[in-house]
Amino acid sequence: MSSTTHLELPHSSGHENRPPVFEDTKQPIRFPPRGKPEKSKTAIVYCEGNFGAVDGKTANGLVRQSEKYEILSVIDSEKAGLNAGEVLGDAPNAIPIYGSLADALAHAENLPDYFIFGMAPSSGMLSTRERGLLIEAMSHGMNIVNGLHEFLNDDPVFAAACVANNVSILDIRKPRDKKDLRLFSGRIAEVTCPRIAVLGTDCAIGKRTTATILTRALNDRGVNAVMVGTGQTGLIQGARHGVAMDAIPSQFCTGELEATIVEAFEAENPDIIFIEGQGALSHPAFSTSSFILRGSCPDGVVLQHAPGRSSRCDFEKMPMPDPGSEINLIETFADTKVIGLTINHENMTTAEVDSAIAQYESELGIPATDALTRSPDHLVEMVLASFPQLRKKLTVSIN
Repeated sequence: MSSTTHLELPHSSGHENRPPVFEDTKQPIRFPPRGKPEKSKTAIVYCEGNFGAVDGKTANGLVRQSEKYEILSVIDSEKAGLNAGEVLGDAPNAIPIYGSLADALAHAENLPDYFIFGMAPSSGMLSTRERGLLIEAMSHGMNIVNGLHEFLNDDPVFAAACVANNVSILDIRKPRDKKDLRLFSGRIAEVTCPRIAVLGTDCAIGKRTTATILTRALNDRGVNAVMVGTGQTGLIQGARHGVAMDAIPSQFCTGELEATIVEAFEAENPDIIFIEGQGALSHPAFSTSSFILRGSCPDGVVLQHAPGRSSRCDFEKMPMPDPGSEINLIETFADTKVIGLTINHENMTTAEVDSAIAQYESELGIPATDALTRSPDHLVEMVLASFPQLRKKLTVSIN
């Protein structure tokens, strides 16, 4: 069986090409319909050799959900000819995969507005070949969306290409000027609606997916829910409120997140706010989870876990933690409670997911579900059980 079906695609040792489906059902996952941007900006997403794998999580996310861009196609020569939705284990969509930029352009009715670099390599930098491809895309008149740690507007070669081709580069991760960065102030106390952080036991495990589905499910049922993004993919997807946490100097991380949440609260008057998690609090390679807990001061946490994952993503010698130990760490580190567990079902059959849900509910004493393969009602009920005051906001009954 192939690996994941999550928007933040988890670890797969072989990066298999087969569509990830449940072994006992062979039926693709039905992800909620993609939102179409009000003002469609068309885009091609580059994800060579990584679509449907860990480092392709930006492309994976955009194929499933994009409020800002209409995704026309994906470039990945290893999966050329396949349907992007099916590769992710979803129902077929209208997004084909092509083997090259030339093929993608040849099949586009009009010149796409944007060329999106859809990978998130651990280095955060472009290879020589990738640099050349971006310059080629610019020569055709396409703007660039760059989510890497390498800020292309600061590169004289790319700056010159912008001028020569009358295009622009969006460096998504680039923070505001240091003189404008904000320190933690305590204003988070002014946010009177519940704040829920969606954290995980590993990176690339589906935190953004679960946060997105939670937000949408509550909005669909009459509760005004707002999501605050904390990574480049969510920002590229079109999150109205967010900040790329891992690009901010550590002194300002909590303050920038706090200020962003306060801004979302004042602008949207929400009933509840979800904060996208990054990495894992227990993971020594990441510190962002600690800043998210400090900056958002969440009233509750939803924890994402992959029972079928034996080791940490990209760290084969580092075993996955037990969700119970992660919960204990989170609740010790911050004044909050983990209110539910969500399952990433990579490498699991339907029966195994059912068993895991029952086991964790019994062992942990909190509700558990799979955000992608179970009814969104389970997620909604998970939140309402801890914040019953939101029930009066419902306009659609929960089954």
